[in-house]
Amino acid sequence: MTASTTRRTTAARSRLAAVGAIAVAGALLLTGCGDQTEDSGSEGTKETGKSSSAPLFDKLPKKIQDAGVLKAGTNAEYAPMEFQEGGKIVGVDPDIAAALGEKLGVEVQFTSGSFDGLITSLNSGRYDIAMSSITDNKQRQEGLDDKGKKLGPGVDFVDYFVAGTAVYVQKGNPKGINSIEDLCGRPAAVQRGTTYEKALQTQSKKCTDAGKKKITIQPFENDTEAQTRVKSGGAVAGVNDYPVAVDLVRKADGGNAFEIVGEQVDAGPFGIAVNKDNKQLTEALEAAVNAIIEDGTYKEILAKWGAETGAIDKAVVNGGE
Repeated sequence: MTASTTRRTTAARSRLAAVGAIAVAGALLLTGCGDQTEDSGSEGTKETGKSSSAPLFDKLPKKIQDAGVLKAGTNAEYAPMEFQEGGKIVGVDPDIAAALGEKLGVEVQFTSGSFDGLITSLNSGRYDIAMSSITDNKQRQEGLDDKGKKLGPGVDFVDYFVAGTAVYVQKGNPKGINSIEDLCGRPAAVQRGTTYEKALQTQSKKCTDAGKKKITIQPFENDTEAQTRVKSGGAVAGVNDYPVAVDLVRKADGGNAFEIVGEQVDAGPFGIAVNKDNKQLTEALEAAVNAIIEDGTYKEILAKWGAETGAIDKAVVNGGE
């Protein structure tokens, strides 16, 4: 999901500096989504076809106009950004997508799968977009691995949010963790395939370079498992996007399970990922994001979920570093 102090500094982004670290043939990330999916259509406009009166309908590729649907891949395990409730995928991203759908005149339909397979599935044609708190960075844009090796075509991003990395611990901070630097020689939990896993790897190297012990990084398939590890005491801390960590601290055990330590760091953009060959869709989404910013819908959505700190003033394509 980084690079300055804020939900991401120059290293980049919130799911943060590690979102760009995973790559595979045909994409940036290691594995496909598999079979664990759940569909949910956002409540965008029902108008479809060439007769749609939506203001930005004409900007869409004809294939999507004809379908009347924009297929979106996500990992719905990341409240408040995207999660499942009552059999539906809800949160910041689905609400923003629904608002974009109204401007574009199509329905946005979400499918949930593994996070580290989203870009692979996007570039294979399974989805039109991937929208899941994905940090926009150069590695993902260019399809590179951690060492700069070209492993896939990469993707384009339409940036719509900004976030930084947060460290959370058990309530009361029993291990005295005050920042990510305090994790040297200690176990820390994180969701596999995120920029936060990369952030921990980077910090671990800083630890050993300074003559300290490395961080024992405990990667999990999903964020819930990482949280459980911290709650049980198996890890002294977890690392996550700032708005996700804030939501976790507020809600887990009625606010009695966790707390955030230190300031959020490595602030960077979240982007809607689009296949590089689909420039028309990228331009349409950029226009739609700007449209909901201008009419106030965007800030209303962020306020609904307590995510106002991630607001941007204008959509940017490939703004991540």
